[in-house]
Amino acid sequence: MSSFPVDRRNFLRGAAVAAATPAVWALSPTGTGTASGATSGSGFAPFIDAYRTNSTDNLTPESNAAVRALSGMSELWRTDTEWDNGTVLAPKVLRENIRYSERVTRQRTEEEAKQAFIADRRHKSYSMIAGLGPLAEAYREGAKAVTSIVTAPEGTPSGEISDSLPEDAPPGSALGAGSESSELGPVARLVHTVRGPHSSSNPSKYAFDYPRPWRLNARSQVVDTGRVDEFGFPVYDSKVVVAPQLLRQRGRNPAEDGGYPSGHTNAGWLAALGLAYAVPERYQELVVAATDLGHTRIVAGMHSPVGVVGGRILGTALAAGILADPVNAEIKAAARERAVEYFTAVTGNDDLYEAAHSGEDPYGDREANRQRTIPRLTYLSPIDRHAHSPLRAPEGAEVLLETRFPYLPAEARRAVLESTALPAGYPLLDGPEQWGRLDLFTAADGFGEFARTVRVSMDAARGGFHAHDTWRNDIGGRGGLIKSGSGTLVLRGDNSYRGGTRVEGGKLVAASKSGLGRGDLVLARGTGLGTVLGTPVSVDGTARIEDGTTLDVTTDEGRFGGHHTVLRARHLTGRFAEVRLNGRRVDAVHSEHAVTIRL
Repeated sequence: MSSFPVDRRNFLRGAAVAAATPAVWALSPTGTGTASGATSGSGFAPFIDAYRTNSTDNLTPESNAAVRALSGMSELWRTDTEWDNGTVLAPKVLRENIRYSERVTRQRTEEEAKQAFIADRRHKSYSMIAGLGPLAEAYREGAKAVTSIVTAPEGTPSGEISDSLPEDAPPGSALGAGSESSELGPVARLVHTVRGPHSSSNPSKYAFDYPRPWRLNARSQVVDTGRVDEFGFPVYDSKVVVAPQLLRQRGRNPAEDGGYPSGHTNAGWLAALGLAYAVPERYQELVVAATDLGHTRIVAGMHSPVGVVGGRILGTALAAGILADPVNAEIKAAARERAVEYFTAVTGNDDLYEAAHSGEDPYGDREANRQRTIPRLTYLSPIDRHAHSPLRAPEGAEVLLETRFPYLPAEARRAVLESTALPAGYPLLDGPEQWGRLDLFTAADGFGEFARTVRVSMDAARGGFHAHDTWRNDIGGRGGLIKSGSGTLVLRGDNSYRGGTRVEGGKLVAASKSGLGRGDLVLARGTGLGTVLGTPVSVDGTARIEDGTTLDVTTDEGRFGGHHTVLRARHLTGRFAEVRLNGRRVDAVHSEHAVTIRL
């Protein structure tokens, strides 16, 4: 018999009623994507204002914001009076969930099993340092971050293994993100803060009590065979195979060893987003690192897809709540400031983005990153393929992009999150405030849509992303773009936004034929446009070139000659004061419909 508080049991017994009457966590009937549990008169505070309720003293959705954020699980599973007698509410979804774990663990290679062991036993914050790529080793040295888990045994070790300080670790070293008294102490402190006392997954595990996959059959039933394995663990009717290296690391008290959400995944996302706040030049890669760690939990046989998705949801929401908390304002600002100072000094490069992407990089292939990351945000098939509810970003979620897009106001960062969100209709994602629908990998590449005209002002004197940034998403929508300030913005997507483009300051680079979307183009006096040789930019409407504007064309080709069209428009007025190819002035011919350079 487990010893959970009565209030938890009362909540769980009432879950069927909650699922049938979704007043707390259903989408609003207006179809706006508003989470009724937080913003439509339910009486619950937004997660960012209530994250401190995440405690083992609070095990109901009414009392714990984390349990509430994860309560999409209540549409799939209802926990009963014991850990092993819950009720499946969505048989098809949970069958797919366990079948996925069965398939992955049975097809796992020996090397994958070893990597799953390392991810399991090593401090999760240390594992996330790998997402820093070319900056990772400099971070470890500067933060004095160490680990004793660097290899995996060939088989099952004789006892439990935990991370610890290596005997040869430099004085002052620390596990995880490193020492707060090190050169990168402010960054380590930020990660420690994000992974603070309110960041545990245990309250939610206790509340939902969905067993780990190695205890479940394909119907999410717990069937004890009555046998005991060589390590003293009960043998359950399950086709999920735990990695050999982790057989002694399994929990022995199933009532307190739930499989939803994944605690390791939660910890990985918390650490990754803490590091990403301090080093946004590696934002996207750190998100990939978090999904990699989460996936190892499935490979290990320790968690199923719903557990990993739940860990992502929880880690994302908690990171936002903690980063948005005013009491942490100085901590996060100090972390970002120190990261810039330190990495600029150790790399000798004032362009930190360039430094962060120069050299050996396990996350250097963006397309490969995308192909493995996006499916891992959902894992399972949609429940409702006809759901098209747009996301209204959770209150405060925009803080997650605060350093990635420092030149955008909060409202614009919310629009980035909303325009890059995952579709509605997936298991777990449509819970309260819909934290699960945030796609931070895609959001790191900028807007996916201009719902209205977007004004971007970039001050190059402030450096970093203020001086130069690239939006890689395909941008649609009825709105347009107004670029001002002295910085440079690059548009790389296949864009179709219809509101036109106006450059009032600095430079706008269209790195694809449709980079400027549809509509008119206006280049105000003294501004600049950039294009790529061989990819002439097409303006769907009129291109108006005012006095004193410049056109910079770039190419990686060593040899070229002849005439090359670099800009086409339905109608073109005005002339560029100067046209340059890779910084060298070239002759240009302006016609009624095009600009051509002669080489």
